[in-house]
Amino acid sequence: MTPPGVILYGPPPTGKSTITRELEKFGQFQLFRRLKAGAGRRDEYRMASSADLAECRERGDIIWENRRYGAVYVVDRPELMRMLRDGVVPVVHLGQPEAVDALVAEPLSWLVVALTCPEPVAAERIVARATGDAEDRLAAWRQTPALPTPDLALDTSTCSASAAAQVIISAVMPAFTNA
Repeated sequence: MTPPGVILYGPPPTGKSTITRELEKFGQFQLFRRLKAGAGRRDEYRMASSADLAECRERGDIIWENRRYGAVYVVDRPELMRMLRDGVVPVVHLGQPEAVDALVAEPLSWLVVALTCPEPVAAERIVARATGDAEDRLAAWRQTPALPTPDLALDTSTCSASAAAQVIISAVMPAFTNA
């Protein structure tokens, strides 16, 4: 049985990266590094050119694509399949309900985790990141709709990243024991 994937859904900065680092300590989990074309942060992404993305589109390899902060972000099928062949649990960061729908439609069992935090906490975390686009990120926080039916919902202002990771691992573990 293929181990499930984990979708961490939420606006910036609800803790997707911090929780993923905790999950990776377990060994079975690995961040799905989306393709990215454009400026801004490079860590956590596989950088690509616009031409690379056009080729990916032409082959039908894109599961989800969105634009934000002047860049294009892509969840691509070949990388997802590579991770599954390698026997790891992909952890995908998303912030659009339609993206969750697109991934859930793929032939893989997903654990969907909605992450939230109050706006003052989000604002404090955004400023601490010092990415230079705090207003854009806070606007994204405000524009990200709540996910109607996640498998788990965690408020990261009241739950540490390690505690959140343990909850996620506990939810995923039956898949490992039934494999």
